[in-house]
Amino acid sequence: MPVETMKWRGNGLEIIDQHLLPMREERVLMTTVEEVAIAIETLAVRGAPAIGCAAAYGVAVAALEKCERDHVVRAIERLRRTRPTAVNLFYALDRMSGILDDAFSSGDPLARLTDEAEAVFQDDLALCRSLSMHGAELLNDGDTVLTHCNAGGLATSGYGTALGVIYAAVEQGKHIEVYADETRPLLQGARLTTWELAKSGVPVTLICDNMAAVVLAQGKIDHVIVGADRIAANGDAANKIGTYGLSISAGRHEVPFYVAAPLTSFDFELATGADIPIEERETAEIHSQFGTRTAPEGIRYYNPAFDVTPAENISAIISEKGVARPPFASVLENWNVTD
Repeated sequence: MPVETMKWRGNGLEIIDQHLLPMREERVLMTTVEEVAIAIETLAVRGAPAIGCAAAYGVAVAALEKCERDHVVRAIERLRRTRPTAVNLFYALDRMSGILDDAFSSGDPLARLTDEAEAVFQDDLALCRSLSMHGAELLNDGDTVLTHCNAGGLATSGYGTALGVIYAAVEQGKHIEVYADETRPLLQGARLTTWELAKSGVPVTLICDNMAAVVLAQGKIDHVIVGADRIAANGDAANKIGTYGLSISAGRHEVPFYVAAPLTSFDFELATGADIPIEERETAEIHSQFGTRTAPEGIRYYNPAFDVTPAENISAIISEKGVARPPFASVLENWNVTD
């Protein structure tokens, strides 16, 4: 794996603290549900699949704190309130809720909950590797990919979605280069994606968000690949703010625009992206980035964390089921059938 995003240590959940990257690589052991919840809310752990895995482990942490059913139920409700957009969070918590009766009727509820959280983690790793292999077939030796935000090992159980496609292509012997948008306001592309790609030996060039259209116009990019936090039944995809604009630029310059995500990021109960809840975050992320104020007091701010890219702007959606091309609805309907 390019990076070990998190690991169960028996006495708690250990994560790499993404606040500190790229300057310091430090790990934090969380032994209370509140610590896990705050880590998710403050983006110490982030990325839709990683949030789901952390939440699942958070339920096991709750059983460590107090191995009582009511306490674990309250912990699940606390974790549900952390972030609204990434559907993987709710998938993982629903999965943990679904085994509570079995866990507490067994001789060792903690072991049962820990095993299920580990299964959520291992399943995500397998799904990401599978979708990455499918996506790698879209890339040719010598291609250059533009990506936005971080959809790599740091955002998942440890392999990645959009970056996983790149890793898989490199493992196949293809030479792939990457341009990474910095991803304002929290610079996940600059701080995390470039760090992760450099650590993995993949050549990467950092650009400001407002350079993406020019780079596309200059013909430097062969493909755009992004992740997703929630995908509706029609193929509309919510991802980090700025993704929608990037899809428009890619379409204008006839560059394929791909979305890579496991089925745990799909919400088949939502007909379109218009129904996806969009998280709004603290205004300080805009006016006082990393502790330095860069905008005047007394003005209004708007800080949505995500936007929705309409299905018509997406060239293909990549999941562990394969590669879907427009029109998406019928293919995604088949993907929704449980094997």
